[in-house]
Amino acid sequence: MSYLIERLGHQGDGIAAGPVFAPMTLPGEQVTGTLDGQRLTDIRIQTPSDIRVAPPCRHFKACGGCQLQHANDAFVAAWKEDVVRAALAAHGLETTFLPIATSPAQARRRATLSARRTKKGAMAGFHGRASDVIVEIPDCQLLHPDLMKSIPVAEALALHTASRKGALDVAVCLTRGGLDVLVTGGKPLDGPLRVMLAQLAETHDLARLAWEGEVIAMRRPPVQRFGIVEVMPPPGAFLQATAEGEAALLADVREAMTGAARIVDLFAGCGTFALPLSETARVHAVEGDSAMTKSLDAGWRKAAGLKQVSVEARDLYRRPLLPDELARYDGAVIDPPRAGAEAQVAQLITAGVPRLAYVSCNPVTFARDAAALIAGGYQLDALRVVDQFRWSSHVELAARFTLA
Repeated sequence: MSYLIERLGHQGDGIAAGPVFAPMTLPGEQVTGTLDGQRLTDIRIQTPSDIRVAPPCRHFKACGGCQLQHANDAFVAAWKEDVVRAALAAHGLETTFLPIATSPAQARRRATLSARRTKKGAMAGFHGRASDVIVEIPDCQLLHPDLMKSIPVAEALALHTASRKGALDVAVCLTRGGLDVLVTGGKPLDGPLRVMLAQLAETHDLARLAWEGEVIAMRRPPVQRFGIVEVMPPPGAFLQATAEGEAALLADVREAMTGAARIVDLFAGCGTFALPLSETARVHAVEGDSAMTKSLDAGWRKAAGLKQVSVEARDLYRRPLLPDELARYDGAVIDPPRAGAEAQVAQLITAGVPRLAYVSCNPVTFARDAAALIAGGYQLDALRVVDQFRWSSHVELAARFTLA
């Protein structure tokens, strides 16, 4: 049976009437395949779209790391913006879209690899599409070349520490000191394992190696630079996926905070926004993870020439900042997880903080929160889609609100 692909879904799959989901297809294509429930397998493209291109990575068909390498860049950019427009339209909202900021290929500076032992040794890579099978990625076009050096590290970890039945999750990150590695899913630590891990960190010249959150070896400080401040995040701490994406988000946050003398940074992480903003304003940074607030505070205390930065470890879902706490600020930055920040947004509305910068990794929850802000007297001045996760269905954005 033949199917006409009508549109792309939020996960990047083509959708035909039914609905029928067809991965790696594009709008306007006529395809055939085997229907398995609502999903099409063994797909053959009968009539290819003129936006179809040859995937730049030879691993694309098997690897689950990317979903959209088969479409040209202009289409992907427009599609990601349309995802945000549709989320806003569901609440009757629209705004001005600034030009999309797309990170280049081979720019990802953090990733989580899966690694396991095999009969012949070990393997590491990403999971295949909708699969637990690990696909090796020696020619990955997504990861920064320096991050590619973590693949043999993950293989060595699996070879020496993993059972044949289970896989390790190896979170790797580029830092100014070198590779920062956090392993989860491994066996319990004991004396021999500690010795072996320390030797492995030495052999592979790692900046830091942590096992289930515990630092085993640190040969050089794994620091990140936020503005003029060097910060050493705890193992596995959140970091924007690319340097280019972080720069684009920061530029829009700075623009939104123009004129603010006192800023509150909500879900502040290790200081991605708080520390650069402290070059011109006093900042109070609030984050639920106390290890991250300690790293932020330590970085600020070592820097010179910045205005005051105070930190607070606080779960903003259980205990959002209240209007009397927010009243002292003339600007707020909010960068919540995928769930958004419904409770905190309600308090910001009551407090009437004059200007807001909202950074989001989920257009649906962003649109919900934006609708609440607009109903509460704010206007959505402008929005920019920031595509750090190139060739994926993931969409991030930065938006600017002012009190009407």
